[in-house]
Amino acid sequence: MSGGGALSGGGKTKRGKVGKRKKIKRVGFHLDMTPLVDITFLLLTFFMFTTTMATPQIMEMTVPPDIDTPVDVKESELMTLLLDDDGKIYWFMAKEKAVATTFNEIKAIALRENLAQKNRLITVLKVGESTAYGNAIKILDQLNLAEVGITEQISKDIDKDGKPTKRQRKFTLLLLDEKDKDKIKESAL
Repeated sequence: MSGGGALSGGGKTKRGKVGKRKKIKRVGFHLDMTPLVDITFLLLTFFMFTTTMATPQIMEMTVPPDIDTPVDVKESELMTLLLDDDGKIYWFMAKEKAVATTFNEIKAIALRENLAQKNRLITVLKVGESTAYGNAIKILDQLNLAEVGITEQISKDIDKDGKPTKRQRKFTLLLLDEKDKDKIKESAL
């Protein structure tokens, strides 16, 4: 056996340091982000166009041109809601006695009285100076909920032009005065 060699099958022996192999160089890759950006903007515009945007929560109010101009109002067409500083609610028509009520009953009262007055009712909300803002908003919300039923019923009537009658909402917001506070005291008796 000539040639010396390894005992294990005659292969070549490695020379130099044992265990150190030459590392294979990896070929780097480059990811092109341009299509990804395009797809992102396409998705963004898709969701922007298909989403329903929140409509602003506002109430439409018409203000007379001159605040000092007196407005003639028939008492029989006037419904007054009183909200005192303690959050108690009272209502009355014309010069009737004030009656205590709750937030949940306001919608039914507004619906009934508006339909009885055939689209001529003027609603007055009078609040105390120290009344919680949230309580006044709750009343306004109930009045707005009542508008759906009122408008539905009024539009069933036909006007002189042969078209459905349009809702004419009349509303004002004032501070409680001494007469109103006396009216609240009378209702407690």
